[in-house]
Amino acid sequence: MQIKNSVALVTGGNRGLGKALVQALRNAGAAKVYAAAREPSTISTSEGVVPVRLDVIDPSNVRALANELRDVNILVNNAGIIIRSPSILDPASLESLRQEAETNVLGPLALAQAFAPVLAANGGGAILNVLSALSWISLAGVETYSATKSAAWSLTNGLRHALSGQGTQVVALHVGFMDTDMTRALPVQKADPEEVARAAVEGIERGESEVLADATSAQLKQALGTGVYLSPVPAAAGD
Repeated sequence: MQIKNSVALVTGGNRGLGKALVQALRNAGAAKVYAAAREPSTISTSEGVVPVRLDVIDPSNVRALANELRDVNILVNNAGIIIRSPSILDPASLESLRQEAETNVLGPLALAQAFAPVLAANGGGAILNVLSALSWISLAGVETYSATKSAAWSLTNGLRHALSGQGTQVVALHVGFMDTDMTRALPVQKADPEEVARAAVEGIERGESEVLADATSAQLKQALGTGVYLSPVPAAAGD
């Protein structure tokens, strides 16, 4: 899909990868980018960037925004949360999973459902779902987050099949650790969000269905056939 003169909506567009995606889309020629956040005042504004209020776990808010933004032809599901837990066996992990699934799984589905008719009316367009290398493995300490990203990967594949008839490109973006607030305390190698965003936008333009934005995601995807997901992955130590 051509980015030039397109109109995009980026959820979680106020910081981290979301902010980088907003800028990458503008750099690639998008005419307008709606940057969405629960608090629009936290969004950095510039020419062609329009802040909008969106809580992805509020179905009425999602539907209202889809009714309002009738010019969107690229939907970027970037908003996500992570809740760390000492163990998946900790009773608190049940509530962690519920909260993470609402944002990381149900949110993207609600947005895809609400905006599918808008995308169809605008020629098909594209949906980019921000996933993770943890779509394929479970990392100690964030097992519930890993589970939601795995579910979101499957959901993305289902959306790709369901929306192919209306010409909507559905792209899965996989990336390992990124240099954002979410991983600030982790002493591990991290990808640059601006480089990840640039790779994602280029993937949309090339018509790809999947973007492996860093070496970690590429290596894990290649190792799936060897059963890499069967071995425990220790948590990265943090502050």
